[in-house]
Amino acid sequence: MHLKGEDKYSHTVTPPGNMHIMSNILCFAFFDESELTQNVICIDSMSIYVQDFQEVKYVSKFVIHGGNKLHGEIRIGGAKNAVLPILAATILSGKESILRDCPNLKDVHTMIEILRSVGCKISFQDSVIVVDSSTLYSHEIPESLVREMRSSIFLMGPMLGRCGKIKISYPGGCEIGPRPIDLHIKALKALGVQITEAHGFLECEVQKLKGCEIHLDYPSVGATENAMLAAAMAEGTTRIINAAKEPEIVDLQNFMLKMGAKIYGAGTSEIVIEGVKELKRAEYKIMPDRIVTGTMLAAGAITGGYIVVTNAIPSHVQPVVSKLKECGCLILEKGNTLTLKAPERVKAVDMIKTLPYPGFPTDMQAQFMALMTVAKGTSFFTETIFENRYKHVDELVRMGAKIKIDGRVAVVKGVPKLTGAKVCAKDLRGGAALVIAGLAAEGETTVEDIIHIERGYEQFDKMLEQLGAHIYRIQ
Repeated sequence: MHLKGEDKYSHTVTPPGNMHIMSNILCFAFFDESELTQNVICIDSMSIYVQDFQEVKYVSKFVIHGGNKLHGEIRIGGAKNAVLPILAATILSGKESILRDCPNLKDVHTMIEILRSVGCKISFQDSVIVVDSSTLYSHEIPESLVREMRSSIFLMGPMLGRCGKIKISYPGGCEIGPRPIDLHIKALKALGVQITEAHGFLECEVQKLKGCEIHLDYPSVGATENAMLAAAMAEGTTRIINAAKEPEIVDLQNFMLKMGAKIYGAGTSEIVIEGVKELKRAEYKIMPDRIVTGTMLAAGAITGGYIVVTNAIPSHVQPVVSKLKECGCLILEKGNTLTLKAPERVKAVDMIKTLPYPGFPTDMQAQFMALMTVAKGTSFFTETIFENRYKHVDELVRMGAKIKIDGRVAVVKGVPKLTGAKVCAKDLRGGAALVIAGLAAEGETTVEDIIHIERGYEQFDKMLEQLGAHIYRIQ
């Protein structure tokens, strides 16, 4: 255990037993190596005791003073949506895996903690994660960790491939509408898995996974990845029809190839996996995060800025780049670098419709909506992926945005200026959108509940500060 930091609270805390303390309490926050298991040691003149971190109110927020044009260079780190399934995949080999350029995010630490809970040995330092899965001893995933993050569902495929069984509760994550796991279950059942559902848990078991043809009713990213992971060590050949095409799926395939899997077709609608009996040690660099890339470009655009984004893959963000050009931004693509020069005020884009890749990503809808709130003209957004992904709208309206919602359609009428306000991040991408809006708003904007934002953006405030934004964190 290491002392990570200290903060003073004037806070009512109920410690164990009958003791009550109401005073200025000095609280030391301790974190284990994963920075997930958090306890607070509370001290006053009368006592010392350990309190579960979650029972002490510990609030972080961003304060933004808008009006600064962003200018400078920023490097994009590894993709959250790539590293999570790849971390799950390390279970399959039963050997050491080394992953480079890993983002230091809450969800990544949650996945690390899940892997540790089933016996894996893991270190994480300087963006490098080393996983030794040879010590795996359990097939039961702790419910408390599963409920923190939807991506915990990725454990199903590799655990079934390695152990032949898994017990897991239904996953958590952002509340952006129903995201049923029926496609995952259907794919695993096709491979021969027996699945029992009871009291919020899934108990899955299989003697031997058998290769088959899996037809996905919808090109779900998660179901595609789970099927790939389960089929890697199945008997025979598996074909996934109507597979999702996202770049993160290609990244997972590339890592699996490094482990010795026989798999091809990722990035197309049909993926073929020939099962193997054994996988090997692998070392791999995680792809850059295309959503962080798009978010930084949107931040540059809303401030009329000039920014250079390095360690990006321009082909991954073409739908966003295309819309940015449409609204008047000049964008130069060269190698792994994107340079954006924005006008003083962007033009409205007529229609933004979210679609599976290579369409406009649902994970960029909120950030682009923030940009359109100050555009010249009116924009129409149609969210086709999730039912409840307009939670940021009410918060943007607090800042002076003119937005009307009708079902899955949002109509945004641009205004010359937003006004700083106190707003609340309701989910990951919506929270990022509020920060972007704050960069362009007059006065001070406070974004609360930034824990959601930090699930997907590593040191978001520092990245923006590096480009000249006036933003700081209050804890």
